[in-house]
Amino acid sequence: MENPQSPITNSQFPITILGIDPGFAIVGYGVIEKDLRGNLKPIDYGVITTHAKLSFASRISQIHNELKGLIEKYKPNIMAVEELFFYKNVKTAIEVGQARGVIILTGIQAGLSIKEFTPLQIKQAVASYGRAEKRQVQQMVKTLLNLKEIPRPDDAADALAVAICSANSNNLFGDFSL
Repeated sequence: MENPQSPITNSQFPITILGIDPGFAIVGYGVIEKDLRGNLKPIDYGVITTHAKLSFASRISQIHNELKGLIEKYKPNIMAVEELFFYKNVKTAIEVGQARGVIILTGIQAGLSIKEFTPLQIKQAVASYGRAEKRQVQQMVKTLLNLKEIPRPDDAADALAVAICSANSNNLFGDFSL
């Protein structure tokens, strides 16, 4: 899904990418920069955590507000979001899907280019193997971003992997070329 209001040009380098691992209890985020040479630099990562005792509406409102704050702080060009793949619990899948919708809408309202990637695409882009184990992907995130240790919690590491996938994707610039 492209937002035509935010074409990316050479003058916008470095590109700032906000990667999101969607959820409603925990939303992972990772912010990276990509320069003209393709080098990746970690800027920040962490999680948005909502309390289980809050109503679902309050939780997704909190996600929206905190994500909006991150967008205002880091001013990314792109928001990369992991697509839902499979959930054993239907109720959880619906709630995560609703939270994911709020996440994407927050990015669109901020004028960001939205990129979506499957878990398979993310693993392939980060670990060069679409069936890589979670630990392999986390180790590659650490290596690719030259971090001292694997980012914690796992949701933050996953969000950085989404951002790396976007940075290395062929459609980083959509219809716009360098």
